[in-house]
Amino acid sequence: MNPYKLGREPAGAKARESAGLKAREAAGLKARLYYLLLALADGARHGLAIARDVQQLSDGTVRLWPATLYGTLDELVERGWIEEVDAPLVDDSERKRFYQLTSAGRHALVAETERLAAVVKVARARLKRARGIS
Repeated sequence: MNPYKLGREPAGAKARESAGLKAREAAGLKARLYYLLLALADGARHGLAIARDVQQLSDGTVRLWPATLYGTLDELVERGWIEEVDAPLVDDSERKRFYQLTSAGRHALVAETERLAAVVKVARARLKRARGIS
């Protein structure tokens, strides 16, 4: 009997669908998301340090102005890819919000990095065949 005809999903279908959606969510990340995750790969940072790191990592091609930066940080917190952490003790006159990758965020970063590496591999092979470029 087909469970879909009865309006029910087979056991585990929702779990598989949810896992598939989460895996696909990481594929094809916008540059600002990818570079922000990459900026947090080696530890927690505050907003301004993240913005500077993103600009440096992207050779200046991605610039996160404050509204975009904090909107993107909020988006990644909602996805569960980063989390706000306690700031180290510094000058109390400045309230800086620090963020770090979650395990889900690290997984998304690794998945996207692998996807990009595969794209580059295919592109290099195609270019090599087409023009003899290595």
